[in-house]
Amino acid sequence: MKRRLLSLMLTAAMVCTLTACGGTAPTTAPAAADAGTEASDAPADDAKADEGTDSADTPAASEGGSGSLTGTLKIGMIGPLTGAAALYGNAVTNGTQIAVDEINAISSDFQMEYQPEDDEHDAEKSVNAYNKLRDWDVQAIVGCVTTTPCVAVAAEANNDRVFMLTPSASATSVTEQGDDIFQLCFSDPNQGSASAQYIKDNNLGSKIAIIYNNSDVYSTGIYQTFTAKAQEIGLEVVSTTTFTDDTANDFSVQLTDAQKAEADLIFLPIYYTPASLILQQADSMGYKVPMFGVDGMDGILGLEGFDTKLAEGVMLLTPFSADAKDEKTVNFVTKYQDSFKEIPIQFAADGYDCPYAIYEALKYYADKNGGLDVTGKSNEEICEILVSVFSDSNFSVDGITGEGMTWTANGEVNKAPKAVVIKDGVYVGL
Repeated sequence: MKRRLLSLMLTAAMVCTLTACGGTAPTTAPAAADAGTEASDAPADDAKADEGTDSADTPAASEGGSGSLTGTLKIGMIGPLTGAAALYGNAVTNGTQIAVDEINAISSDFQMEYQPEDDEHDAEKSVNAYNKLRDWDVQAIVGCVTTTPCVAVAAEANNDRVFMLTPSASATSVTEQGDDIFQLCFSDPNQGSASAQYIKDNNLGSKIAIIYNNSDVYSTGIYQTFTAKAQEIGLEVVSTTTFTDDTANDFSVQLTDAQKAEADLIFLPIYYTPASLILQQADSMGYKVPMFGVDGMDGILGLEGFDTKLAEGVMLLTPFSADAKDEKTVNFVTKYQDSFKEIPIQFAADGYDCPYAIYEALKYYADKNGGLDVTGKSNEEICEILVSVFSDSNFSVDGITGEGMTWTANGEVNKAPKAVVIKDGVYVGL
């Protein structure tokens, strides 16, 4: 009761303060610093970017009021660093670490301490990881990386008033856990409707087959909004088949149904592991048809033992393309490749944008309130500050996954989607 009362009092005070101060939200264009760190085969929490980054190559402090941001903020990350979904978690923590190192190079007045925790894509282990961060006195969390663990942790975090910014847990059930949970990724409804609209607008297919995982909230949520949007805009769905986690090894029935229905495109709102099997089995059947996926398929090119030639021509809806030529993306990709010896996927980019979004929110608050020292601030106090700023329609962030990103009061991000196609083993912007 005392904690909730404190939260309400802080929120009321900040609303009054923000109302009294006008102005436009400052934004930052994150630009990666010169690379220099050696790659590591260990979990990504051991792989760090060069701490000697030249601050001239890092984002400049936001212009605005005279308030300064000082102190040390403890941020944690929860995601799968080992196990079947480790590709996602390691990408996120790699990107997060690069951003933290860059932010720490901007000024010695404000620093971030960063601690990632492994949840193995398991809800119970994710809560255990959260409790470890609580014992560490974490003030804000990047995560969780995957949806089911994130729902479990979000309920705990809301009760404790710990701010969470998830880079990739896209189900609406995540943000429904509380007002302190925000998404940097597109929500599942947005991915589904945007995919249908993109396919329609670009004439990628007129007879669509869908294969989705009906035991997975991520896959099911995207499927539902895709079909609703397809019906609205006149995109014909000729085949809909499903699978579960327990049956994700044989897709001959699903592919045969799509083939018999004469589908000219297959929509796959699924993760990259089952998608790789679908591509392999379609090839063995001699069934050649364009396939269109969403962000869960990002990572298929890095799947061990997978012949990337089978993914030639596969299209994905994503907010990040590693081949983009803008300075921010080029700098990040260069830094990531030099540090980890691989091309970053979308999850790495989302992980990179999260610390910058938190940093910019704290600067925004400091500018409007004559300064902010985060050292010693409780997680409740930091939470109310971040919630108030992220919910402010005047606050926006320029990142590598979106320019002018804003957030709704219910935690959803607003940014423009992009699409990529796999050509010669790499992602190329459509």
